[in-house]
Amino acid sequence: MSTPSPHPPSQPAMGEFDLIDRFFTSRFAHLAKEVPLGIGDDCALLSGDGAHDLAVSSDTMVEGTHFFADVDPFKLGHKCLAVNLSDLAACGARPKAFTLALTLPSLDEAWLEAFSSGLLALAQQHGCALIGGDTTRGPLNIGITIFGEVPKGQALKRAGAQVGDDLYVSGTLGDARWALLGLQGRVKMDPETLKATRQRLEMPEPRVALGMALRGVAHAAMDLSDGLVGDLRHLLKASQKGARIDVQRMLKSELLSNALRARAPQDALEMVLKGGDDYELLFSAPQAQRAHIELLAKRLALPLTAIGEVTENEGLELRGAQDIGGTGDPSRDLDLNLNQWVSYDHFL
Repeated sequence: MSTPSPHPPSQPAMGEFDLIDRFFTSRFAHLAKEVPLGIGDDCALLSGDGAHDLAVSSDTMVEGTHFFADVDPFKLGHKCLAVNLSDLAACGARPKAFTLALTLPSLDEAWLEAFSSGLLALAQQHGCALIGGDTTRGPLNIGITIFGEVPKGQALKRAGAQVGDDLYVSGTLGDARWALLGLQGRVKMDPETLKATRQRLEMPEPRVALGMALRGVAHAAMDLSDGLVGDLRHLLKASQKGARIDVQRMLKSELLSNALRARAPQDALEMVLKGGDDYELLFSAPQAQRAHIELLAKRLALPLTAIGEVTENEGLELRGAQDIGGTGDPSRDLDLNLNQWVSYDHFL
């Protein structure tokens, strides 16, 4: 199944962010003068009770675009909330509540029982209350708006990375895409590998505790949903900085799961850099925080891998890519079209 282009074939495809800027950001900017943080980050920030700001984010998931029709509804309920919690994590916000807009093709009580159970299990884990929403009939479509709070002035943002900062990524990257390729029959893998990687695709773990722990530590942060290279470029653009990534360090680090470590270096690197649906955190922090971040990784039992550094000159360099047949230019090496309308998480 392919996603229809928003333009006739004779016109160049409009990027998702170009679309948002052209039709929404510029037109509504005059209405957001008193909003602390508006369009363009993982969450918007609204003035709260004086001591806190309210963090708000929305995501929509559509059958055939974001998930397979036969996905386990329990896992789907988990993922729909997880991707929103990941946005709060990227801002360092504590989850408070969410609304659910649910479009259903039919009334299937067994499906709804499993879906709501998956949603509830994760909501209970993070103390996040369902406070309203809407239901209607139509093609399966799940929209969630989530609310969190963060101490005033302490929210993590994409802007703020400074020259010399270390760049870190939490957890592992690339497994979700590797699972997708296996489910689509585009690569062969043994059942155990598919089971392990499919868990990362269908039930990502939002890094909420990490996000809150990074307040006052990280200079900039965002979550990884559309692939490391694409998302990193958004952070760098917001910060007006560049970055140098150490490819060899990544390939030898905890950033790769056992499933990807067993692949050829070029395959593993493509999954890590181009993947998507990882919902890990990318953040920059000063070198003076290295010891603190190492202790934080141990306390959370979560790998926090340094992958490179922030540079003065805008642009992204993949240092060491030449050693595995690359050029160091991510656009050439990985044939990335980073401004396309259909980002990786729109995968069918």
